Amino acid sequence: MITLRPAGERGHANHGWLDSWHSFSFAGYQDDSHVHWGPLRVINEDRVAAGRGFGEHGHRDMEIISYVLDGALGHKDSMGTSSSIVPGDVQRMSAGTGVQHSEFNYSDAGTTHFLQIWIIPAKQGVTPSYAQKNFSAEDKRGRLRLVVSPDGADGSVDIHQDARMYAGLFDGDERAELALAPGRLGYVHVARGGIVANGRKLAAGDALLFEDETSVSLAEGKGAEVLVFDLPRM
Repeated sequence: MITLRPAGERGHANHGWLDSWHSFSFAGYQDDSHVHWGPLRVINEDRVAAGRGFGEHGHRDMEIISYVLDGALGHKDSMGTSSSIVPGDVQRMSAGTGVQHSEFNYSDAGTTHFLQIWIIPAKQGVTPSYAQKNFSAEDKRGRLRLVVSPDGADGSVDIHQDARMYAGLFDGDERAELALAPGRLGYVHVARGGIVANGRKLAAGDALLFEDETSVSLAEGKGAEVLVFDLPRM
């Protein structure tokens, strides 16, 4: 079964400095039919105005991934990490027993556009940790590049869950396919542009949820940047 989740049906909150779309229940947006998909708990598409950001706040027992599309996101946390996350970077913060952090757009003019993704860990109470790696556009061109995995395979960022995230860039005749093992869930999120996934035409912000399917296939991209998740059931 493949279910379409149109971009316009997501939750939306505009705070002036922050314009945010929620794929799953989050903060003031509560939707019992879209709470999580397997351990995939949050995909927030955020646009943060210049000179603004999220002040210090806490998390625990969550794998938090930041994926920047435009601009840069400044990160500081109670583990002593201070970094700038730019397009191509995949940043992972394992909150574990608890961590404080802040995220900020330090630009004087430009908006930071990024996806914040939360994955429920398989084990609670782990020691908090941080990782960040860059994956070039060439590495994602016309293919699904593994960027997050439980074991850091192929140079990916590791997380505390049997979940994998792939990123790909597609135009024209470029195509890719990802096999889904029996009992696994799939999730496709179009970060930008347009693409055809398993025969369905998708635009930026659209998603497809896969259950009891054997593969994800992508084709006919038009400036497309796509994230694909291979997930366990919960």
